Amino acid sequence: MASKKEEYVLKGEDVVKKVSELIKEGNAHKITIKNPRGEEVARFSLTLGVMGAALAPVLAAIGAIAAVLTSCTVVVEKKEDNKK
Repeated sequence: MASKKEEYVLKGEDVVKKVSELIKEGNAHKITIKNPRGEEVARFSLTLGVMGAALAPVLAAIGAIAAVLTSCTVVVEKKEDNKK
């Protein structure tokens, strides 16, 4: 399986909502948050077993980071199935 990267430039208050949506899609396996200068602020690995209550600490950390940043870039690495 290959991975594909997607980047989203978001305002601080939109970060948790977008990350929650990406997690619910189910194919995101790594999320990186960068500040406006492009420097990595945080990186979270998401495993297949991470669901429900286990996501609460990750989303809380993302919320705390987003509260400090006025805008940031969220980089999502998604698993891509090469079978067709």
